[in-house]
Amino acid sequence: MSKPIATFVEFPVVSDPRGNLCFAEARRHAPFDIERVYFLYDVPSGSVRAGHAHKALQQILLAVAGSFDVKLNDGFGEQTVTLNRPNVGLLIGPGLWREINNFSSGSVCLVLASMPYDEADYFRDFETFARHVRQ
Repeated sequence: MSKPIATFVEFPVVSDPRGNLCFAEARRHAPFDIERVYFLYDVPSGSVRAGHAHKALQQILLAVAGSFDVKLNDGFGEQTVTLNRPNVGLLIGPGLWREINNFSSGSVCLVLASMPYDEADYFRDFETFARHVRQ
């Protein structure tokens, strides 16, 4: 794979002696209106989350605590990135298979999504996904 298949998004941080504050605004820091927010936590050691792709949904994944790896596949190649900074997210567009693994103890994965949950937007089988994107 010659070019990255997802991009990093850095969110603003306001620092003072009381600590840091990080924020995100739809259409300013996220390139979409944020329609859903959810988070993964207490993921058991060795577990793999996600294991799907979306047809239209865009997401930004953030490691707001700890770290984890995100393995992405566009049907032609694969890349793995580690998220471990709470103000740096990974923008994942539609048409990318994703698996999230290697969760550190106490990690929290926050997800900003462009659409409400819709089961019809998912590819749950990798081979079906790969055939679709290669057409």
